[in-house]
Amino acid sequence: MNLKNQGKSNNSFLQNWCRMWPFVRPYWGRALLGVLCTIPVGALDGAVAMFLKPFMDKVMVDKQPHFSALIPFLIVGFTAVQGVLLYASNYLNTWVARKITIDVKRKLYTKLLSMDTSYFDKNNSGQILARYSNDAETASSGLIDNFKQFLVKAFSSVSLIFVLLYNSWQLALIAIVVLLLFFYPMKLARQKMKDIIKQSMGNLAYTMTIYNETFAGNKTIRSFTLEDAFKKRFEEATDRAFLLAINLVKGTNWLSPIMHILMSIGIALVIAAGSYLIVSGKITSGNFVAFVAALMMLYSPLKSIGDKYVSMHKSFLAVDRIFKILGTKPTIRDASNALNLQNIKEGIMFEDVCFSYLKGREVLHNINLVIPVGGTVALVGNSGGGKTTISALIPRLYDVQKGSIKIDGVDIKHISQKSLRQQIAMVFQDNFLFSGTVKENILLGNAHATDEEIWQALQNACLADFVKELPAQLETQIGERGILLSGGQKQRLAIARAFVKDAPIVILDEATSALDNKSEKIVQEALDNLMKNRTVIVIAHRLSTIQNADKIVVINDGSIVEEGTHEELLKLKGAYSSLYDMQFKGKK
Repeated sequence: MNLKNQGKSNNSFLQNWCRMWPFVRPYWGRALLGVLCTIPVGALDGAVAMFLKPFMDKVMVDKQPHFSALIPFLIVGFTAVQGVLLYASNYLNTWVARKITIDVKRKLYTKLLSMDTSYFDKNNSGQILARYSNDAETASSGLIDNFKQFLVKAFSSVSLIFVLLYNSWQLALIAIVVLLLFFYPMKLARQKMKDIIKQSMGNLAYTMTIYNETFAGNKTIRSFTLEDAFKKRFEEATDRAFLLAINLVKGTNWLSPIMHILMSIGIALVIAAGSYLIVSGKITSGNFVAFVAALMMLYSPLKSIGDKYVSMHKSFLAVDRIFKILGTKPTIRDASNALNLQNIKEGIMFEDVCFSYLKGREVLHNINLVIPVGGTVALVGNSGGGKTTISALIPRLYDVQKGSIKIDGVDIKHISQKSLRQQIAMVFQDNFLFSGTVKENILLGNAHATDEEIWQALQNACLADFVKELPAQLETQIGERGILLSGGQKQRLAIARAFVKDAPIVILDEATSALDNKSEKIVQEALDNLMKNRTVIVIAHRLSTIQNADKIVVINDGSIVEEGTHEELLKLKGAYSSLYDMQFKGKK
């Protein structure tokens, strides 16, 4: 499980809020109104406590009856106002929090779309979900809620401390000293919880990955009878989640009993000192009752400090991770003076291209290759030799480390990524189809394609007859990843998508290798239609599909070992001839 880059929360509450301010700014009006509602919510705590002094002195001691009726009504009235303002504050803060969450998610998703292909190689789906979705929820809702709680308690504390000082500065001094002692155990708990929260987030990402793999790989799980293995993985993940949760409780929940003890010490000292002050006539019974009530209201929120503290630090960690992602710059970026590729007149040229996925393990070694405009070049060779890597370098899914790839003499690093990729249509061995309809998947190739153009693309892809037989034809739902289609139908739908794109460069990466002979024949006919009048790069395992290519390039272990036409390579009696003999041995 990869727990790296989970972030460290060394920022204060104020610092985190400052970082989130750009997301808060558009809604500052409602946010401010929500803040203003919290001021009296907290401040009225002091008013309620203050009323206990005249009640005690005037009613309980002096026996003045008119106060006995007035003060309870005033207390209920103030509490009712608190309730209305609290409702308004909760509504406004929730509205702002949800809006901020949406904006953060959109910003993160836009960032996700800009990430390099290598980023997705290194991070699994669970980590992506945890960081890009869950963190947005935790950071936005958590900070808003904590900010609201902070303001309520801040104004409440200020008003209550005023009540304490008003009734007895001597007792207030004792209470404040005890209050300051509360911060030391909070500091100790902070150190313990940081590591556990970080590990919990990593475990959550791992658990999400298991769910995703179970969904996407359910057929593999069943066919290989992996149910027990996956059940064990999930049990281990949930056991780890349990242990981390228990460790978090052990590491932080001692705060509450410590706070109870400190609070009882404070109250005990106040009662002891208060008894002396009452007897000596320095304060009245009303002063003392109002003081104790205010003190209880001041101390009570600290009983649950453990849970609030954990929640706050989860928010801080989420903010750290969010801004670490937003601060990440993709390695593949457009040059400041990037050109727009309009059309291709000459072709594609690889010049001494070297490439590594991992540092120190070179996959391609000094590749020199010319792909003329309108020509068909086939790449063949041993598995893992680098054929697919070459095809991925042309649209800049990865960048070369040495050498250059040029189109019409211009390094593709000086061409904008969007205009470059608009000139390329790719058909893979396992094409990704999106949930939605047949039409929606084809329109991904060209959002402006008409129904007539879509049907023409389906005709060229040898899929029109099949689609016409579907109940809703173009509007038929194909399921997530095209689950309702066969392998051959998925391939032809991907080819139709490439047709409507109408790009001058076509890359076919093992487009028929996973199909049976009957499906391969139909798909190959569709591919032949797609290849007409285009520059084509074909990666093929079955040599029967590329014998008519203008040039065949044999790549073994990252190097070009042979190139020429089918007939020329057979005459060399080298690597290509050996591949050909292995595939067609016994068929002659």
